[in-house]
Amino acid sequence: MEQIRILSWNVNGLRAVYRKGFLDWFLQQKPDILALQETKAREDQLVLKIKNIKDYYAYFTSASNKKGYSGTAVYSKIKPLAFKEGMDNSKFDQEGRVQILEYESFYLFNIYFPNGRMNDERLKYKMAFYDYFLDFVKKYRKNKDVVICGDFNTAHREIDLARPKANKDKSGFLPEERAWMDKFIDSGFVDTFRMFNQEGENYTYWDLKSRARDRNVGWRIDYFFVNKKARSRVKKAFILSEVSGSDHCPVGIDFGR
Repeated sequence: MEQIRILSWNVNGLRAVYRKGFLDWFLQQKPDILALQETKAREDQLVLKIKNIKDYYAYFTSASNKKGYSGTAVYSKIKPLAFKEGMDNSKFDQEGRVQILEYESFYLFNIYFPNGRMNDERLKYKMAFYDYFLDFVKKYRKNKDVVICGDFNTAHREIDLARPKANKDKSGFLPEERAWMDKFIDSGFVDTFRMFNQEGENYTYWDLKSRARDRNVGWRIDYFFVNKKARSRVKKAFILSEVSGSDHCPVGIDFGR
């Protein structure tokens, strides 16, 4: 196998998306690795059909401080050398937002970054999470290439959301959030989708209440990043905007082994 396909999707509830045909979609796609965010479930709440998918190793991480909240999961055809939950910090690990899988030639980070819209306290938490993560991830790329996927909960540039002027004062497009994205990229990481596509109107999230998806009034807040050294291994990056079932759609890369 010269390359592997990695998909990432904020499912907005794994049990909910299962009832909307998730398993059929998954078995049709057959990615080598599927990373999920906002699963909103403990492993013991999941039906066996989701926990035991043929030919896949499955890893589920849930919030320890709140039921039905946050959570991440990874399905992998390739058995990782090691699996780790969290970033060794109880403040940031209690919500089940981080999974790290070590493979032969790279680390995969599956991350559901916090949303800062609830109040100022959550925005401060989000920014602190961002900063801690940036310091934490740097030590990994010293040893191997790093692939980071998930819901970052921030649109980086104006091209990444349909209505930038209307959202400039809202979390998800605040100057400090966008500045952190700049800092993250400047530290040596590459937005894989923008390696191949510089066009607007490519979004990964749409508000459900306003039926924004029907009008493609969306945000690109779900990403795949790799360290600069690994950019030549990225053969393709894409958004599966036609896939429904969540307020987000899947994103993916084809990554050279």
